[in-house]
Amino acid sequence: MVCGKCPTNQKALLLQLKNSLIFDSASSTKLVHWNKSIDCCSWEGVTCNKGCVIGLDLSNDSISCSLDNSSSLFKLRYLQNLNLASNDFNSSEIPSEFNKLSNLVYLNLSHAGFQGQIPSTISHLKRLVSLDLRNWYSLKLENPNLNMLVQNLSKLAELYLSGVDISMKGYEWGPALSFSLPNLRVLSLSRCNLSGPFDSSLVNLKSLSIIRMSNNNLSSPIPDFFADFRNLTTLIFSSSSLNGKFPERIFQIPTLQMVDLSNNFELEGFFPDFPSNGSLQTLVLSSTKLSRSLPYSIGNLKLLSEVDLYSCNFSGEIPKSMENLTQLLHLDLSGNRFNGSIPSLSMSKNLKTIDLSSNDLTGQIASTRWNYTFKTIDFLANLMNFQLLLLTY
Repeated sequence: MVCGKCPTNQKALLLQLKNSLIFDSASSTKLVHWNKSIDCCSWEGVTCNKGCVIGLDLSNDSISCSLDNSSSLFKLRYLQNLNLASNDFNSSEIPSEFNKLSNLVYLNLSHAGFQGQIPSTISHLKRLVSLDLRNWYSLKLENPNLNMLVQNLSKLAELYLSGVDISMKGYEWGPALSFSLPNLRVLSLSRCNLSGPFDSSLVNLKSLSIIRMSNNNLSSPIPDFFADFRNLTTLIFSSSSLNGKFPERIFQIPTLQMVDLSNNFELEGFFPDFPSNGSLQTLVLSSTKLSRSLPYSIGNLKLLSEVDLYSCNFSGEIPKSMENLTQLLHLDLSGNRFNGSIPSLSMSKNLKTIDLSSNDLTGQIASTRWNYTFKTIDFLANLMNFQLLLLTY
């Protein structure tokens, strides 16, 4: 690739693009500053390498018009990174001419006001490492379907399709991903009208780090082999009709930072012993059937900042080891069958909310920050930047 400094033809194409777009000049932070008297490689949102325009970031720039196949955008053939997210392309379809940008590595069209069928030509972008088409229910994958979209994208590491209507069963979407995307690390398929069960071929996605699949109708258990994803950091399956027993080994993955299984009313399971090197920061299991007691080893999770176990089936005493959770911001253990005394939370200096209501707890909270008898409400707590949610019963 040999280019001079800000070639005249690329500068002209960028200016044509600017002139073809309608945007709010009062809100724009990029297009509004493009000036033909200045080197285009110094324009806001433009990235160059050896004089070639390789990056274009027009995200959140108040664009409000259609984008069609005649746009000069598709003549910027050196583009490797393109971000048009958070604009309003006037409910137009995604142009089929994106396949002309064959050097694209990163493509982000999320929440950009596109609608309709995702064009098959996206599948021709064989160098893509990240594809983001997230939206709010206005895009669909029908023809091409998911399998056709990803069949040539073997380099893809990040796939964001949340909100796209995919409408596939587990034996369809599972193999489509596992056989075409061996390098996948991020999978975002929330609100995609997917159903289960999970296909066994997903075991091949060993590199998965982030899985977001909330608000689907999976109606199946989480496979035990998810615990073998040793790079897993985020697991979000809220409101996805999960059932059966959740594999407790998943909680022991050393890299795991966030788990949200909330509002899966038929999901059962219990906690294992947590590892001493655990990375968990967010644990949200509200409105599930997870049960038994909290293990003393929960105190090993020194990075925990949010614990939400509202309306589960937990019982027994709250472990004294929770006094070690100094990073806590939010603690909700309400609606369970916890009994006994309440551990001191005085070391949790940043704690903002706590709800222990609808349990069988007794005694006092021993703390240097507050001292009151349980079953009472201390209104002065709000003066200490602490919202008290202990309700009388």
